[in-house]
Amino acid sequence: MKGLYAIVDTTLLARRGTDPIEYARALIEARPAALQLRAKELPAREILFMLRALGPMCRQAGVPLVANDRADLAALAGCQAVHIGQEDLPYELVHRIAPQLAVGVSTHSLPQLERALAPRPRYVAYGPVFETSTKVNADPVVGVEGLARASAVARAHGTPLVAIGGITLERVPTIAAHADAFAVIGDLYPEGATLRDVSERACAFQVALGVVPRRGAA
Repeated sequence: MKGLYAIVDTTLLARRGTDPIEYARALIEARPAALQLRAKELPAREILFMLRALGPMCRQAGVPLVANDRADLAALAGCQAVHIGQEDLPYELVHRIAPQLAVGVSTHSLPQLERALAPRPRYVAYGPVFETSTKVNADPVVGVEGLARASAVARAHGTPLVAIGGITLERVPTIAAHADAFAVIGDLYPEGATLRDVSERACAFQVALGVVPRRGAA
């Protein structure tokens, strides 16, 4: 896993009046390292519908589709992975009920990171690196130095690290050396941006992170 970890956040998109599927299509043009559907305020049926719509698009583009929180919906929709937080089902239980799913785990401190690495998840996320406005009751900021320490721990375990929290295109040069992938929500879709702008920004992230985008229609 290397490059942009693109997140389709339905709460943000609802505020902008943007269709999540069309937004995802714009992101997929950049062939990100992964595409996650984050739909915390939607009922399970709507989340499953979206995941099933996104699946063929992602498979055609060779982009792993990640469901946020819900291992059950990820399995039903045929996703490649599920991303779990500290308050979700533990890794061991997720792996037991859906062994076909790759699992990523959010962590916010070095002790959490060490615990998450023990069962060897597909990847770990760490942060917030910077202040973020897309998460309610966000954990304390870890900063660039905290990310660098987490990166050393994750690499010692041979597990990819995804930086999370306040990631912007302008900040990439200061953090690019400290993670394998970088989760982005807000900076992919600035106020007033079009879906073409979203595709261009996703590609710009890929280039800034040392990945040559394989562009093309999904």
